[in-house]
Amino acid sequence: GKFNAEAAKELNIPLKYWSRLQKGEEIDNEDGHFTPDMVMGPPRRGLKLTYTTDSRPCENIREAAADADLFVCEGMYGDDEKQYAAALKKHMTFSEAAQIAAEAQPKQMWLTHYSPSEQNAEYWMEQTRNIFPETYPGFDGKSCTLKFDAD
Repeated sequence: GKFNAEAAKELNIPLKYWSRLQKGEEIDNEDGHFTPDMVMGPPRRGLKLTYTTDSRPCENIREAAADADLFVCEGMYGDDEKQYAAALKKHMTFSEAAQIAAEAQPKQMWLTHYSPSEQNAEYWMEQTRNIFPETYPGFDGKSCTLKFDAD
């Protein structure tokens, strides 16, 4: 859960114990008896990032990506006609990655690990987004901030 600093202040819990209480530790000493439930809110969902590369589609990837905040998945080729080459090299096409995402339902998917022959990942995004709308091409240095759901 989320730490409630106001509750800790109202209960006169010394600042030096806040971190320990957040970690679930109970404090019992000359300063008093403090328990995590005194200052922690209800449990909340954590953040989930799933990353996979050098793989063919499989159930383990679907399970790992289920309900992820961000799914970073390889997409060796945008062109579905290169599916045989992708399979031969143990990689995925953009469409195969998008199908996994459509079944796993992460909040968003970034494609990465393109073939050197894949010069323009954006070119294939429309067909890929027809399978999983929240698909975005990855690139060197791409970043985002993942946030907890609002309490």
